[in-house]
This record gives sequence, C-alpha cells and structure tokens, in this order.
Amino acid sequence: MAALKGDADSVKALDVSHIESVDANEKLQGSRLTEYAKTGADLEHHMSPLEAIKAYPMAIFWAVLVSMCVVMEGYDTILIGNFFAYPTFAQKYGTLVPGSGYQLTAPWQAGVSDASGVGAFFGALANGYLVTWLGYKRVLLGSLVILSCFIFMTFFAPDIGVLTAGEFLCGLPWGIFATVAPAYASEVLPLSLRVYLTSYTNMCFIIGQLIAAGVLDGLLQLTSEWSYRIPFALQWFWPAFLFPILLFMPESPWHLVRKGRLEDAEKSLIRLQRKSANIDPKATLATIVHTNDLEEELSTGTSYWDCFRGTERRRTEIACVCFAGQVLAGLNFAYNSTYFFQQVGLNSSETYKLNVGGTAMALFGTFISWFCIMPYVGRRTIYIWGMSTMAIILYVIGFLNIDTGNQSVATAQAVLTLIWTFVFQLSVGQLGWALPAEMGSTRLRQKTVCLARNSYYIASTIGQVLEPYFLNPTEWNLRGYTGFFWAGTATVVVIWAYFRLPETKGRSFDDIDILFAKKVSARKFRGYNVDTFDEEETARLKTRYSVA
Repeated sequence: MAALKGDADSVKALDVSHIESVDANEKLQGSRLTEYAKTGADLEHHMSPLEAIKAYPMAIFWAVLVSMCVVMEGYDTILIGNFFAYPTFAQKYGTLVPGSGYQLTAPWQAGVSDASGVGAFFGALANGYLVTWLGYKRVLLGSLVILSCFIFMTFFAPDIGVLTAGEFLCGLPWGIFATVAPAYASEVLPLSLRVYLTSYTNMCFIIGQLIAAGVLDGLLQLTSEWSYRIPFALQWFWPAFLFPILLFMPESPWHLVRKGRLEDAEKSLIRLQRKSANIDPKATLATIVHTNDLEEELSTGTSYWDCFRGTERRRTEIACVCFAGQVLAGLNFAYNSTYFFQQVGLNSSETYKLNVGGTAMALFGTFISWFCIMPYVGRRTIYIWGMSTMAIILYVIGFLNIDTGNQSVATAQAVLTLIWTFVFQLSVGQLGWALPAEMGSTRLRQKTVCLARNSYYIASTIGQVLEPYFLNPTEWNLRGYTGFFWAGTATVVVIWAYFRLPETKGRSFDDIDILFAKKVSARKFRGYNVDTFDEEETARLKTRYSVA
C-alpha cells in the first residue's frame, strides 16, 4: 500500500489557475494548446495512485462497471471446460467409452471448447469498426442485449451441435466486451491508475471463473439435467444487472476528440473528474488533443491496415505476442486443469475442490500483483520473470510424469499447476490485458487491442484443439508429458520478450508515441528521455518515420 500513498500537495502544487476560460467550441491550437497540454501532462505525471483515486472516483466506477462485462466470458470458459468431467453433462452430450465411462469425443471437445473463442474472434474484429463508428457506450449496450438473446440457445440446447452453435454466437458479444473493457479503462483513467484498471479486466475474468467453479461444485451432486442447465441460466443475471447502469456511462473523451466533438469531450471529462480535485478539465482535454494531433502529424491512421504500417507494425506485434503469451505460457493445460486432474487419477470431489482452490489462488495472486509488485517493478521485468518461472514449473510437471504409477506424483503435479496459476496471475495474466492497451497509438488503440485479443483467441483455439488430444485416454494420452510442449512455447516467449518487449511503466501515451517513432530499442525504453513538446524533434520524426 505504500506505493498508493503520495504527497497530498504534489497535485495541488501544479497551479492551473493561470489557464484562461475558453469557449468549448473554440479550437485548441497553437501556443494555447501547448500551454494547456503541458499543464495537463505535468499534472498527470505528478499524480500518485492515491491522489488519482481521490480525483477520479467516477472514472474508476465506470471502468470497473464496463470491465464487469468480462465476468461472463470468464464464467463460460470454466463452465465448458469443466463440463467435460461433469457426469450429467457427459451423459447428455457424450458417448459411452468402455473403461472410461461417458466421454465427449476429442473432436467434439475441441469443437465446443473452441466455439465461443471463434465467435469472440469475429466479435473482437468487428468491434474495431463498431467502436470507431458508434463509440464505446452504444456498442456495449447493444452487445448486452444480443447476448441475452443468444443465451437461450445454450440453455435449451437439445444436442451437442446446437450447444456448439450457441457458444459461437455468445462468443460474438464476449469478444466485444473483452476488447472494449481495457481500451475504455485506458482512456478514462489517469496514468498512475492505468495498469490497475486495465488489468482489472483480468480480475473480472477470474471472478467469473470463481463463480463458475463454485456453481459447478455446488451442483455436482445433482443428477438431473438441471445440473448443467442452471449454470447456463445464471448468465442472464449479468446483462440484466449491467444494462440499466451502463445506460448512464460517459463516452470516452478520446473517442469524442477523434470525432472532433471537443465540447462533448470536455463534458465527459467533467463527469469523470471530481470538482474538488483542482483539475481543470480543459488541461486534460488539451493533453488528449495534443496527443491526437501528434499522431496525426506522424501519419497515424485509423484503419486495421494502419496497424501494420510503419512504427505501428512493431507496436501491434508487441501487443499481440503479449496477449497470446498467456496461452503460450500453458494456459490451456495448467490453468483450472480439471480434466487433467481427472486423467491423472484424482476423483471428481478432489478435482473440483482443486479447481475452486486454484481460482481462489488466482484472485489472491491478482491482489498481490496489484499491491506488492506492480507499484515497484516494471512491466517488462514482471513479464519476463513470470514467464520464465512458469516454463520451469511446466518442465518439472513433465519430468514427474515419468513415474506414472505413484499417486503422490499425481498430487504433486496437481499442486504444481496451482503454483503455476498463482505465478500466472502475478505476472502474465495481469499484463496480457494491460500491455496491449498501452502499446497501440491512441488513434489505433481499439483496433490494436482487438488484434491483440484475436491473437489470444487464435492461440487459444489451437491450444484447445490440441489439449483434448494431449490428455484424452482415447487419443495421445500424454497426461503430464504435455507440460514439455507448453514449457517449450513459454521459453520461446521469454526469448522474444527479452529482445522485443519495452518498459512502459510511468510513460504517458505521447511519451510512448515518441519512443516508438524514434525506434528506441526495447531494452533502452526505461531510461530514455523524451520531450513530447519539442516541435523541432516532432518535425524531424514526421519527416523521417511517418508513413505517407
């Protein structure tokens, strides 16, 4: 908590009283824009997390509410993955396998597991266009309505085919939620709170998983079809709860600036900031306009194609690998690995208790990361060390599988997956959400987040196709040896991160723009000095690095 304590006078010491009142319709430009923007930038850089919490309570409230939409996707990922080991579900949708009881075949396991991810892929891709066109608010509200309709298919699914189709359709709005939440949080919050509320999206994912694990454990003894229908029905709660509240959410001021609606952007900022915080919303607005103008000077476009042009290509690569790195770290194998527990010989009761305990550890790891690691350690360091530790754990799980006849070995493997889960949420689990929201330029932020999340969905889909074959007793039946495969992919990500992942802790969006425009090495980002108000330097960068 020490990092959340700042000098209470540091923000007040930045006098904003000299800023003259300007009509909201008057364009911020020239020396007036620079004066306002410098004041706003200084204010943001000097604001501690505790001061930001006091100054932006409503911004925090709305970021938290928007991120809660992701609870539903986290809930479903645990629901479907754990239904494979759920007796009544397997009996309804599976086939009888001699010696193994009712099982879904590996192709159907892969199909139903991947369906929502494939739907989310297309939902996220569409969201890049929808938010640019309609804004965050209208897209979010429309998606909640659509999801409420699609849940009917999963609830009433008479066979595995209809269930798979329902999962695909539900995935469309889930993809939108997962890409709206971190982007919106990064646009309504000040610098010192950015990493906490963008990574809070990950916590919502965990909350959904924890709810699902508890629901499944509570219904395990129910032998009727309601043991799996009730969990599906509970998904209707979230749209009913969130929709009436989100009707009143403010639109992102960054989106409004990109649309040229400066007066509406200022009104949005007034709603997000506390009046008694001594922050002039015009100063904050000026920093947004300045950053947007800077990116326009550097020829930053707003299409998906622009994400792969010039310096944006590097930024897109980093965002995509950071998010896909969650899967490449062994997510499909070691995280909430109920099916793995079952295949190494643990009974259903032990399996679900470990599942709930693992999810609780994930939530605990998130809090530890927030208060004990993120305030003191850079994003790059956390990501590299976290990924390295998880790779080592996976190698150990693989080696332990050599002695398959020993029950204590199975227990040790299960415990190691719980430790892996804890380390995951200390590091890559958090930053996989936060880093993509920081990497893309502000004009391409939503599309960069969408591409990054889609890289996750692609990797996850491949992982979910492979995982049933790795573990299913009717297929490859590798069990713990699967750890070797994912340890190898995690090692590759560690090597990539060392050479390509830059440090963005403490950097404003215009700082990051300049650092990427100057093609600063990832290992030099942390100590590199930039002046985003140096017009001569900006002109040189425009001539040298911009894309025509």
